[in-house]
This record gives sequence, structure tokens and C-alpha cells, in this order.
Amino acid sequence: MTSTYVTVAIPYVNAEPHLGYAYEVVLADIHARGRRETASGCVRLLGGTDDYSLKNVLAAEAVGAPIQVFVNENAARFAALGEPLELSFDDFIRTSADPRHIPAVQRLWRAVDASGDLYRRTYEADYCVGCEQFYSQGDLVEGCCPEHRTPTERVAEENWFFRLSCYQELLDELISSGALIVHPEPFRNEILAFVRAGLEDISVSRSAARARGWGVPVPGDPEQVVYVWFDALANYISALEYGKPASGQYRRWWVESDERIHVIGKGILRFHAVFWPAFLTSAAEPLPTRIQVHPYLTVDGAKLSKSAGAKLDPAKLATTYGSDALRWWFARDVHPTIDTDFTLERLVQRANEDLAGGIGNLVNRIVTLLHRFRDGAVPSPDEAPLPVAARLCERVLDAIAEFDLRLAAQHVIHAVAELNRDLEATEPWKVGHHPHRTGEFDRLLARHLRTAQEIAKALAPVLPELSRRLCDQLEIYDGKLPAASPIFARIELGAT
Repeated sequence: MTSTYVTVAIPYVNAEPHLGYAYEVVLADIHARGRRETASGCVRLLGGTDDYSLKNVLAAEAVGAPIQVFVNENAARFAALGEPLELSFDDFIRTSADPRHIPAVQRLWRAVDASGDLYRRTYEADYCVGCEQFYSQGDLVEGCCPEHRTPTERVAEENWFFRLSCYQELLDELISSGALIVHPEPFRNEILAFVRAGLEDISVSRSAARARGWGVPVPGDPEQVVYVWFDALANYISALEYGKPASGQYRRWWVESDERIHVIGKGILRFHAVFWPAFLTSAAEPLPTRIQVHPYLTVDGAKLSKSAGAKLDPAKLATTYGSDALRWWFARDVHPTIDTDFTLERLVQRANEDLAGGIGNLVNRIVTLLHRFRDGAVPSPDEAPLPVAARLCERVLDAIAEFDLRLAAQHVIHAVAELNRDLEATEPWKVGHHPHRTGEFDRLLARHLRTAQEIAKALAPVLPELSRRLCDQLEIYDGKLPAASPIFARIELGAT
């Protein structure tokens, strides 16, 4: 049996979640659900929060809250998204609260240190708290962080450094050969260009004083805490009890797993495709097999952000418009490589066109016809579906396996359109009135019903709740279908 380990990036908890994070976790969730539906799919999906960040400390200070209390409250908001977004996490790790984390970070640190890749030196550089990253003068845009467009802070201190420069050739080979898949291709090309421009050694610790004592202590050096990106990346294996050398979870889901997939936003690509593989190689541990990168969501062209700019509460959106509408918009409309602008109007329009006017209306027509002419009895249950539905579930799962949610959604919508066309062409509502055409009516409705059932099943990874409602509506009980009921009602802006 094949096994797949899927993770999302753990976010800072300096503020409440935004819609961009919701897209990432839904993207990973759909992939995990799709893999679970395959005959040999054994999947573990991990989420979590990045608690040890100076950004979190400063946010807590700004509101006068103790850092642990502040982090606990905000982390709970991220964990609570599981229900409104219908997420199927198998595990959720919090780096400041989970007893698995610190031992794993420190074990990884010691392994890297034992390889000779850590050393101390004094340095001075420009630092962005938002990115938790140092930048050279050439990286800055008008003196500001290229990601956040905010002024950087000049920092001078003595830290531990990692010999990243020693891994340039290896990283180039891994990415260019596909041994480490970075997908989609534009992001692969971007990170290859970054590697080939030359890698410099990086600081992997911070002074405990500047971090306000908040962080994982560096083994043997209590005046330093582990750099948040060394600490945070380790969550992928700390959740597997890497801190316990004899851990069966780590062997099962990391060492022996067929696929180890990280789903991340484009802004943290270098940490996952450069830093993380280098740390793991230094520690003599297996690497991830795939880095799946997504672009940003924007509102009026502004990047969604917890700390600045545009904000949208995903829990409130899901509560107001339904998880089906939100998950469907993510799958149907978000571009795989280009930033996609979100509006409530687009969300509502897409849901009304595809879910209410498309799938929901189609199923209602079929069930209503069977009740009108056959009292709900299902004739010829072994009738084959339309050709478009014969391998629909397989095509949808194949697209999901490649994270191509738009293609998966298009397969479903194409099947809905074909079924509608067949209904219009065969006009069973007219055939049903002719007693001598009973056999023809039965064959038509059985074919339409079977096709609708395949559409309902194909939707399961993308829209689990809507798929359940559809399957219940189309389930045959004692030879009959339940009476028609609304599957997906049209929604209005601001209305529940």
C-alpha cells in the first residue's frame, strides 16, 4: 500500500487567520481526500501553528498580553477552522504547546551540528520581522522588505550560522533533476534561479535577549534560541515524534512514506525548497519529495495579510455562505500560478451558477421526474451512465493528485452540462406521458440517475458536504428515491 504525507505551512499566530491561509489548507485537504479515495491510498494530513516567532512576541506586546496567552488564543482560531472549512486533518501541531516539538528541533540541531555545518560568527544585516528573514541591500526595494514593503531593521549580533553555501550544487541537482519536485514549473524556475545566483551561509539562531526568551533554546547555548525557520520547518517531523529516535511514526510517515508533500505559498518557497532540504541532508534524513506552491489571493489587488492590508475572515465567510460555496470557489477559480482576486460577488455568482443552477437544479429535475411518473421507483437500476460519467471519478482524482483543482472542477461541470444536454434532447417529461413508451422512459431516467450518482461521488474530495447531500438524495431505499429536497439554494450577498 502506498502512503502519502501531506503538510501545510504552519502560520504565525500574530493575528486571526485570513482567506489566503484558508485556501492553502483547503487545497491540501482536497488533495488528501482525493488520495484517500484511491484503492491503495494511505494518507496523513498535518496542520499546525508557528508559535515561536518574534512577530508573535511584538503583536502580544502591542496589546499588552502575555505571549503564551496571546499565542494560545490566536492558535485556537486557526485550529477552529477545521469545522467550518470541512478540513480532514489527521494531526495538528502547535510548536509552543506540543511536547513532541522541542525534543525534535533539538535532535535535528544536534544532528546538523555533528555534521560540522554549524559555526558561530558576528554579523550585521537588514532584518524583516514579518518574514523573520535577513536581506542583503540588493534584495531590498527602496530600502524595504520585498515581500511586505515595510522598512527593515538593522541588526548586529553574534549567532550560529549554517553552511548553506556548501549545498548549492546538491540543491541545483535535486531540483533540476526532479528528485525534489517543485511545482508548478514557474516556481521551480524561480527557485533554481535563486540557487544558481549563489547561496550564502545563513544565521540559524537569534539572541535570547532579542527574542524576549521566546523560542526553542539552542542545545548547549542558553543565550541563543533556534531561528524560527529552523524551528518551524521541523514541525513536519516533530509531529511524527522525530524527537524519539525509535519513533515508529517517523519511520512510517517520513522515512518509508512514498510521498512527502509540502503545500506552501510562494512567499516561503526558499525556506522549503532550499533551507529545509539542506538541513535534512546535513542531518542525514530523507528529503521531501514534492514542494507544491500556490500563488496569493488578493482583494482589490492587495495581498491578504494577518497584520496589514486586506483581511477576510474565512470562518465567517464559510458560516455566511457555506463551506460548499467557499471550497468550490477555491477549486474552480483560483489560478495555479497567478495571484487571484477575491470578491464576494464572484463567490456568490460561482456558487449560484454551478451549484444551485447547475448541479442542484439538475438533480432536482431527475428526482422530480421519477416521483411524478414512477412515484419515486427506480427502473432498470443497472442501466449504464452517459459516457462522460463512465470514468468521471477517476479523471477527477487524477487531476486532484496533481493539485489541478480547476481541471477537477471542469470535469464535473462538463459532466453536468452533458447530462443537461441529454435531458433536453430526450425530453423524458414528454416521454413519461405515453403509456406505450414506458420502457424508453425507464431507460432514460435510469441513465440520467446513474450519471447524476457518478457526479455526486466525483464531488466528494472537493465538496464533501454537498456530495453527501447529493448521495443521500440519489440513494435508492427499498427501490425508491427520497422525495426531492433543495440540494443547494441560491445565495445572496450578505445573506445566510
